[in-house]
Amino acid sequence: MTQPHCAQASPYEVDLEEGQNYFWCTCGLSQNQPFCDGAHKGLGFKSQCFTVEESRKVWLCGCKQSKNPPFCDGSHTEIGKE
Repeated sequence: MTQPHCAQASPYEVDLEEGQNYFWCTCGLSQNQPFCDGAHKGLGFKSQCFTVEESRKVWLCGCKQSKNPPFCDGSHTEIGKE
């Protein structure tokens, strides 16, 4: 597997807490989307650890194509347009 699987073609709306570490799924195979559950093991992917500076609602990428991971940048709107 060289390209991530599109977990869903829209972002995940989540509430995050200040200072907590989160692990975003980069492969798209986690059963705990948008967070990592280790499904990537042996596939050449690794989770992306991130924190937020203040508690807030965010939209995390579900298509796994964002140029600003783990946050959605609208890349999902281009899926299937090639």
